[in-house]
Amino acid sequence: MESTSYYSENNVAQARRWNKTQVFDQMVEGMRNIFARKQVCNSGWVPRRGYDIVMTTSLSSDVPVGYFSWAEYDIMAPVMRMKAHAPAFISNCGARNFRLEALVGLEKANIKIDSYGGYHRNRDGNVDKVEALKRYKFSLAFENSNEEDYVTEKFFQSLVAGTIPVVGGAPNIEDFAPSPESFLHIKELEDVPSVANKMKYLLDNPVAYNQSLRWKYEGPSDSFKALVDMAAVHSSCRLCIHLATIIQEKEEKSSFKKRPCKCSRGSDTVYHIYVRERGRFKMNSILLRSGSSTLEALEAAVLMKFKSLKHVPVWKPERPESIRGGDELKAYRIYPVGLTQRQALYTFKFKGDADLRSRIENNPCPNFEVIFV
Repeated sequence: MESTSYYSENNVAQARRWNKTQVFDQMVEGMRNIFARKQVCNSGWVPRRGYDIVMTTSLSSDVPVGYFSWAEYDIMAPVMRMKAHAPAFISNCGARNFRLEALVGLEKANIKIDSYGGYHRNRDGNVDKVEALKRYKFSLAFENSNEEDYVTEKFFQSLVAGTIPVVGGAPNIEDFAPSPESFLHIKELEDVPSVANKMKYLLDNPVAYNQSLRWKYEGPSDSFKALVDMAAVHSSCRLCIHLATIIQEKEEKSSFKKRPCKCSRGSDTVYHIYVRERGRFKMNSILLRSGSSTLEALEAAVLMKFKSLKHVPVWKPERPESIRGGDELKAYRIYPVGLTQRQALYTFKFKGDADLRSRIENNPCPNFEVIFV
C-alpha cells in the first residue's frame, strides 16, 4: 500500500516481469540437484516469472488494495461550521514530488496554512486529525508522490470532514472524487497561483463554495459509489475469489464439449451465459436469444435474473444508510470476468451490440460480472 516512488517492486508491470535474481538462484539450485542426483533430466527446475498475483493500490492490480472503504470512513458525515483557509499534516520532508514547494507557494499567495505536522509546524500536532479538519473550509491532501491510483487517507479524511481537499498527488484524482466540484487539484507547481485564486474566490462566494459540497447532501456520484463499493468485500476475500475463478476457468476448459452453451432451432439460437455480482464467486445462468443479443437486452436479462433471486447487493450493509437506496437494482457496469478494476470501471466498453454478439458467439458460455450501484 505504498507508492512505487519508494518501493519500485509495487509497480504492477515490474512485479509481473521476469525476476532475474530469482531465476538465477533457481538455476543454480537446479544444477546442484542435477549433479547431486547425477541426473540430466527431470531436475524439476522451472524458471519463475515475477509475482503470479499482484495486490497494490493500483486499480490495475489483480486484486486492488485501496485506502478507501465505507467501513473505515464516514464519508457522509454532516458538515460542521468552519473557519477559513487550510490545515496541513506533513511530517515527511523527503517527498518525491513538489508538495513542500506547493505549501510554501500557497502561503506566499496569502493562503493561511495551519501546520500540524513536522514541516512548518505552527500548531500543536497532538490533535484528532479528522476533528481538526472539520473546522476548516479546505484541507491540504498532499501525497508524498504523484502516482496513478495512489490516494491515501489524506484525501478520504478530508471528505469525511466536509472540507474541500486541495490535492497534490494522483494525476487521476477525479476517479476517486465524489463529484467533479468536490476538490481542487495542483497538477504542477505552476498551478499553485491559480488554485490559490480559486480558494480565495470560494471563500468570498458562499454559494459557489456550498456547490462544491453539494454531494454531501445529494449523495456522491455513481462512479464514486462503484469504486468504494469494491472495498465492501475484504481484499483477502477478493484474493480468494480471484484464485478460485482462475482454477474454475481451467477446469471448465475441459468440460465445454459436454456443457450446453447454446441451442439452435431454425434461425434462432439461444446462448447460455453466466453472470455474477462483483465481489461474489457464484455465477448465475442466463439465457439470451440471438435475436435479442443487444446490450440493452443483456442488462434487462441481468436485472430480471437478480431481481427474481431477490438479490441484495454485496455493499448494502456497508454503505451509509443515506445512500443505500431502496430495493431497486441499478446496473452500473457489465463486463467480461477477468478485467482489472481500472478496465472495468474506466476503460472497457462494448463497441456496440455487434461486439457483444461476437463475444458471446466466440466464447462458449461466457462469464460476465455486474456492478450494481
